[in-house]
Amino acid sequence: MAENIGTTLLIGTRKGAFVLTSDAQRMVWTMSDPIYLGHIIYHFVSNGSTCLLAAKTGHLGPTVFHSSDRGATWAESTSPPAFPPAPEGEKGRAVDQVFWLTPGHESEKGVWYAGTSPPGLFRSEDDGLTWKEVSGFNQNPNMGTWLAAGGATPGGHLLHSIIVDPTDKNKMILAISVGGVFESNDGGGTWSPLNRGCAAEFLPDASAEIGHDPHCVVMHPSKPEWLYQQNHCGIYKLERPSKEWVRIGNNMPKEIGDIGFPIVMHPRDPLTAWVFPMDGTTVWPRTSPGGRPSVYVTRDGGNSWTRQDSGLPEEKAYFTVKRQAMSADSKDPAGLYFGNSQGEVWGSTDEGATWQCLVRYLPEIYSVEVANG
Repeated sequence: MAENIGTTLLIGTRKGAFVLTSDAQRMVWTMSDPIYLGHIIYHFVSNGSTCLLAAKTGHLGPTVFHSSDRGATWAESTSPPAFPPAPEGEKGRAVDQVFWLTPGHESEKGVWYAGTSPPGLFRSEDDGLTWKEVSGFNQNPNMGTWLAAGGATPGGHLLHSIIVDPTDKNKMILAISVGGVFESNDGGGTWSPLNRGCAAEFLPDASAEIGHDPHCVVMHPSKPEWLYQQNHCGIYKLERPSKEWVRIGNNMPKEIGDIGFPIVMHPRDPLTAWVFPMDGTTVWPRTSPGGRPSVYVTRDGGNSWTRQDSGLPEEKAYFTVKRQAMSADSKDPAGLYFGNSQGEVWGSTDEGATWQCLVRYLPEIYSVEVANG
């Protein structure tokens, strides 16, 4: 992103979508009118020319809206993600949520991927106008075993964190809550678990290969052999060619722990990543530990973590941040942004050192993405 233009944040909420745009210095922010006010927007993503909304509407159900003019006008997909009809006499699957959106490889113009609940992977080749299932995943004979191993989350089985390797369009990674992380090296034709090293404390066998609950998985754009993961059971890093995750969250302060939902990587430095911890003790309050919210950053690949709370509430702030609701821009220094369960958007223009509240009084925030282009 050029230095002489502002940053644009795409915000999905429980009651619609919003666009928040800054000046070049990222000091003054302007919010748009709501888009599809009243609809649940799980994910709002742009690849520069096209914007997509993963939505659940009262009258249309789960669907995708697309815009080819940077959000000036919108239309519903003519063929949203949907499982094919089941053979007669068999119970079929129906999409309950379109939960995640990811642009395809830069060499494949118009390609997007969508993740749903129940877990399904769908592909569009016309910028979100129509969608077809990736049968190599959706019809995988191991699917029933993957999903039965760990049970569903309170929100159902969610397919998220769809990643296309920037160096190879055929290499893909995705995550299922609950199920685990899975990888494909043939464009989605075949899949295998990628969970070795991750704890699964809620399973009878804590070292099981499937049944894990990854909350968010990210890949560094310039070093795709490095993956970071925020999991139900900690923070992990994977360095290829290894296939075993290492729990770098053990280096977090013990009184904070390493449980949360989002994880964000620095746009240029693969050693730097941010998380937003939550209280995952006892009954899982899913609020800021001790009512004192903070971002934590590592600048050495997880060997150490530093608290970043300057400007954030000092006490009695019991909010949390969902997995899609934290992101970074590509400026120097990088800007960092998160939206919380209280409808606030917070931003930092100095890589998390200091924070300010950019917007208040929105509905509960489900996603915050930096617009590309």
